[in-house]
Order: sequence, then structure tokens, then C-alpha cells
Amino acid sequence: MRGMVLYLSVAPAAFLILIGCIKVGPDYHRPDTGIQVPDFYQHARTETATLQPEDQWWRVFNDPELNQMVEEVLANNLDIKKATAVILEVRSQFVQTRADRFPRLDLQGKGQRGEMSTSGFIPDRSFSFTGEIYTLSLPASFELDLWGRLARAEQAARADLLQAEENRRIVIQTVVAETISLYLQVESLERRTQITIQSIESYRRSSALVESRYERGLTSILDLRQARRTLAQAEALLPALRQELGTFQQKLAVLMERYPKTRPPRLQPEDYFKRLAPVPPGLPSALLIRRPDIRAAEANLRALNAGLGLSKASRFPRITLTGSFGHISDELGRLFRPESELWNLAAGIVQPLFDAGKLKAAQRAAEARYQQGVVEYAKTVLTAFSEVEGALLTRKEQIERRERVLKLLMEARATQRVAENRYERGLVDYLTVLEAQQTRFQAEENLVLIDLAILSSRVTLHRALGGGWAEPAPATGMKKETAERSGGEPRGDAGTRIHGDFKTPN
Repeated sequence: MRGMVLYLSVAPAAFLILIGCIKVGPDYHRPDTGIQVPDFYQHARTETATLQPEDQWWRVFNDPELNQMVEEVLANNLDIKKATAVILEVRSQFVQTRADRFPRLDLQGKGQRGEMSTSGFIPDRSFSFTGEIYTLSLPASFELDLWGRLARAEQAARADLLQAEENRRIVIQTVVAETISLYLQVESLERRTQITIQSIESYRRSSALVESRYERGLTSILDLRQARRTLAQAEALLPALRQELGTFQQKLAVLMERYPKTRPPRLQPEDYFKRLAPVPPGLPSALLIRRPDIRAAEANLRALNAGLGLSKASRFPRITLTGSFGHISDELGRLFRPESELWNLAAGIVQPLFDAGKLKAAQRAAEARYQQGVVEYAKTVLTAFSEVEGALLTRKEQIERRERVLKLLMEARATQRVAENRYERGLVDYLTVLEAQQTRFQAEENLVLIDLAILSSRVTLHRALGGGWAEPAPATGMKKETAERSGGEPRGDAGTRIHGDFKTPN
């Protein structure tokens, strides 16, 4: 051990630090996808907006029950728990990879007893004797990372960890969006059930009126049959609506890790749509950088880029330093005496000379994987813009359609009242009343479906933007020295996220 201390003097230590900074292969730079990105989205209003941080974007629906449901899903959902466990696994793999950059020290002990033979003192005679040997040593080894092979491996493992954490965010966003969508579906079905019940009551009153007029000889049996048929047709819709409602309620319960129970439909107010906060104008396209799938795709690029350097460094020599210090003795009581001391130092080098092109092919394969990652990253970005523009376009057109259906509904209700009054006075036939009733209730159901489309497109918009309207602040990663002090485990906000050195693009 004293020899090892002398060997690792100040000058060699500085040399080791210097060569540890050398990394072959390209450093990561965000690739140019060739996509022309506008400053603002096409179908968003272009007035200047003041954007405030909004982490819990689902609160824009102004529904306390929905807020509580989402919080419960975030705390109990099994898919989120599984994604969290995956992060713990990848984090442990990162620590394993990072450990290769540090020296390794072992403790070895051995005691043996055996019979040995020797010859040469007396011609044609051999002697044997029984003896004991005890050894206790501290072997150490360290690979000089001359070309940054181990450093690139650590970079790749760190990027894999970042990708796993972004994948967890994808799961969270998917589960939250699914929860809100199911909740909106439940509310929509409850409103459709209310409309169906109202239509049944209206058809029942009409049937009673037609029957009364038929008994007085004021109408034909055909009108009575049509009234009864329409009533039966409306009543047949209720079981299907209740079944669909129960199915969505069960799916919601599973997301919250509850037993899949159902409940009767609730009464919903008619002005529920007014509770939705409007989309602010002037949404910047830079919001998209927060999307976890884009960040995961870029993390994959970082890992593939580090793989390029790793494959290239594997073609250069590897130098390993080994050493051992300990004691050896034939008596246990004399094991730790100075004369029993044993130490050695060694250095080894391995340089591939002929491998039939294996390492070169591995480097080319790494380059091909990186090109695939660039294409996948560009596709992810383009798809993200398509989803945002699609959600904005849907919202824009559905809002205009809603205004037109509202006018239709007002006219349909007025037409129904006039038709029923005129039928009671015998001025029109029952088909006129029936058509007015069906037009009114169909318009009410269309309005509910349009509202569901607008609310669902809002969910899609938030999911496509990666959250609310907050400006994407530059993400800060864990500094290297902080990582080393914390044992090599990268930590981010809430102790679970790491962003590397992602920055908002200019």
C-alpha cells in the first residue's frame, strides 16, 4: 500500500483528472428538424396574452368534484405507480453505470491447510509435509477512461433516466386526460338521460291528449298509434343510456383504484358550459417544448448521441490499473506482522487488433440508430403541432356550430309550443306536432354532444400543449458536483425529475 501511495503522487493524479476530461465522439446538440415553426398557432387568437403559471390545468373546468377526482387519480392510479417503479429501476441502473468510473476495492481473505511434497535434496527421494497458509488482502482496480468511454456510458444512462421520467409524465398526462374525458362523458350522458326523460314525459302527455281526442272522435287511430309508437321508442332509449353511463362510471372508478360501482344519473344544470374558462389569446408555440413526449424523444436522442461516443471509444485501447495490499503467513498469529506484508501494483492495456470489423460495424449501427432517433424526434414535434392545431380548429368550429344550434333549439321550442296549441284546437294534424317534438329534442341532444366536443377538445388542447398556459421556463439540470455528493442519483423537482440542460429554443 505504501508503494501505491507513492505511485499516485500529485502529478499523476492531475494527469488522471486531465485525461478524464477527454471524450471522443460528438457532443449533443439539438438537431435541426427543418420544420418551420411559427411564433403563434394558426387557429388561436393573435392578441397579446399575459400567461400565468398553471400547473393544475384541469381546474379551468371550475368543477370541485372533478378537481377532487383528479387528485385521487394522481395519488392512487396503478399505471402511475408502475411508471414510478420503472423510474426507480432505471435510476438504479444509472448508479450501476456511473460506478464503473470509480475505483473498485475488495476485501479478500483465505485460509487453507494441505499436504505438499518436494524433492531435490536427496537423489531419488521426495518429502512431504503438512502446512497452513493464511492471506488477507485489499485488491483494487481502476480503468483509466482515456477516451471517455465510461463518461459516454454515464451520459447515455442519465439520458435513459430522463426519458423514463418523461415517460412517467406521459402516463400522468394520459391518465389525467382520460379521467377528465370519462368525467365529461358521464356528465354528457346524464344530460342526455335528462333530455330523454323530458322527451318521454312530453310524448306521454301527447299520447294522453291524442287518446282523449280519439275517444271523442276528433282524430284517427293512426294518430294514436303514432303517439304510442313514439313514446315506446323514447322509453327504449333509457336502458342503453343507463348502461353506457354505468360503463363510464366503472372505468372512472378503476382509474381511481376503487371498486367499479355505479350510481344513478344526477341532475345537471343547463348553464354548465359557462363554467369553462376561455382559452387566452396569443398562445406562443414555445409552449410545446413542455410536452413530455417531445422531451422524452430528445432524451432518447441524447442517449443515442452518447452511444456514438461509446461505440467509437470502444475501438481505442483500455488501460487498467490494479493493485493489492495485504498479509500472508503460515501461522494465523503472525499474519499481521510487518514481515508478512504483501503488496503489488500492475498496469494492463488492451487494444483490439483484429475483430473482423465488429467494432466498426457497431459504430455504424450506433450512427444509424441516431439518425432514426432524429427522424422520430422530428415526427414527434410535427405530430405535436398537428394535435394542437387540430384541437384549436375543433374548438373554433364547434363554438360557431354551437351558436347556430342554440338558435335552432330556440326556434324548435317555439315551434313545438305553437304546434301543440294548434293541434289542441284542431288546426293541424298530429304529424306536425310529432315533427316539432322530435326536432326540439334532437336539437337539445345535439347541443349536448357539441358541448362535449368542445370540452373534449379543451382536454386535447391541454394534453397537446403539455399542461396549462404557463410560459416554458428554461429547465435546469443537476450539476455534476451535486450528483457526485449525492451518490450519483440525479434529483429534480420533488426529487423525481431531471431535465439535463434542456433550454427553451430561441
